[in-house]
Amino acid sequence: MGTNSSSAKQWTRPRALALMAVCLVTGIAAGWTLQGTRSLSRNETAKVANAPAVVAGSASPALQPSSADELKTMADNQAAPMVAKLSADPKNSDLMISIGNLYYDAKQYPVAVDYYGRALEIKPSDAAVRTDMATAYWYLGDADKAIAEFNTALKYAPTNPNTLFNLGLVKWEGKHDGPGAIADWKKLLATNPGYASRDQVQKMLNDVEKQAVKPSAKS
Repeated sequence: MGTNSSSAKQWTRPRALALMAVCLVTGIAAGWTLQGTRSLSRNETAKVANAPAVVAGSASPALQPSSADELKTMADNQAAPMVAKLSADPKNSDLMISIGNLYYDAKQYPVAVDYYGRALEIKPSDAAVRTDMATAYWYLGDADKAIAEFNTALKYAPTNPNTLFNLGLVKWEGKHDGPGAIADWKKLLATNPGYASRDQVQKMLNDVEKQAVKPSAKS
């Protein structure tokens, strides 16, 4: 969705405590899965995400076609006016982010990554957009690039709960790195005392800790 959209991923940088209201069941023992982010200009309507390369949720009626080709066509059509504006204003990072968001919602992750990357060349410290790009890499099946971008985002915003949540989940689901996921989620809870979904993250922590415990060797 673009700047006129009424639906967005729920996590935004200055409003991070409103995040993670809805998750689909998949992945780890408790059934939690990765949720992407949206940039500062996005609305706070919750969306949900499934396994890598599959996104579902409350997209606007204009983005509810029956095939990937239709999604791309609709995204191209909706992006066209913004792309035209960008041609006349090639350094407008807000336009780049809006176009990236639209293609992200349409599951066109390579295009979203391209626009997010262009925006980050202008505003490299935008942790929210960098987290969006990292999440897109995850949906493209590249856990290593996702983790690298999450880590870069944390250099600019070390306690961003969205980034910490997604980083932990990619480590767990993408790399089977239980200790890494546990460390990220513990940092999330320790540095965000008002976090709205503490109970859910704590349950995730408990589940991963249980799975990470190796059974003692029989004597």
